[in-house]
Amino acid sequence: MRTALVIGTGLVGTSAALALSARGVDVHLTDHDDSAVRTAAALGAGTAGVPQAPVDLVIVAVPPAHVAPALADALAQRLGRAYLDVASVKGGPRRDLEALGCDLSAYIGTHPMAGRERSGPLAATADLFEGRPWVLTPTPDTDTEVLNLALELVALCRAVPVVMDADAHDRAVALVSHTPQLVSSMVAARLEHADDSAVRLCGQGILDVTRIAGSGPAMWMDILAANPGPVADVLTDIAADLAGAVAALRALESGDEDKRRGGAAGIEDILRRGNTGRAKVPGKHGAAPKPYEIVAVLIGDQPGELARVFADAGAAGVNIEDVRIEHSTGQQAGLVQLMVEPRSAPTLAAALRERGWALRK
Repeated sequence: MRTALVIGTGLVGTSAALALSARGVDVHLTDHDDSAVRTAAALGAGTAGVPQAPVDLVIVAVPPAHVAPALADALAQRLGRAYLDVASVKGGPRRDLEALGCDLSAYIGTHPMAGRERSGPLAATADLFEGRPWVLTPTPDTDTEVLNLALELVALCRAVPVVMDADAHDRAVALVSHTPQLVSSMVAARLEHADDSAVRLCGQGILDVTRIAGSGPAMWMDILAANPGPVADVLTDIAADLAGAVAALRALESGDEDKRRGGAAGIEDILRRGNTGRAKVPGKHGAAPKPYEIVAVLIGDQPGELARVFADAGAAGVNIEDVRIEHSTGQQAGLVQLMVEPRSAPTLAAALRERGWALRK
């Protein structure tokens, strides 16, 4: 691939353009928002404006509802040899293109499974897709050259290609992406009118659950409006679990011992099924999840502390597999949870104590 056109210079479009430009591809940028194009170009993502000659690949990075019109227009202008979109929903846009009578041999639907809570070109990074799955949804009509160019794009962005049926993709993202967004927002909404005294008690649990609730409503309205059925199906199952949980918790309030036992069994069943489901989530580098030991270190909230604890762990010859930080309420301190292989935990703990760090259970 030598040339590309990115239509839509938001987070995903600009990130793809940055990755391609960094690897020598001549990238052109267009968007209905002139300021977004100028910003993306100033970041080094490419050159603003439509190319003079057809490019190797046209990348349409617009909301799902706008994919079909943007692609149909690009196809009509013959802006490229191959065309793809990066929207988070695949079945609807493809059917819209079919309804418009477009020749789909030069098109393939794709979806990089990467994003951030922030949107727009200023949130873009060239490494946004590195190591992340990038779904490709070819049809029997998809030309081999188009599929190969899509695979080249994935490789240049250092993502991992995954081939799926478009509707199967939409059901999958409803489960692992779209529904979690709604559930996170619903939990966060409980805090809107909560007493300040309650909110001050927030710990890592509520931070984990509500992290993605900070995402932009307009962007998520576009996504959810394009995939409402599969998301509603997942929420129906969650609603059944919620109803069961409410009934079980009410039973735990009962003075009847049998009802309390039944309530306890109901809650335990939900928690155990949650354990089982969580264990299926891929771990580091997409491998099967591993159990890690946590070494919790108290650090001051000042520059250099986190770097110092990492350096001391490295000096001890211990690889940190993952890390979490809990901030102390009302104190200029935090608790860093270093996740390491179980056999490495005693070595790390001893080394950090020797270097003066305060450890917590």
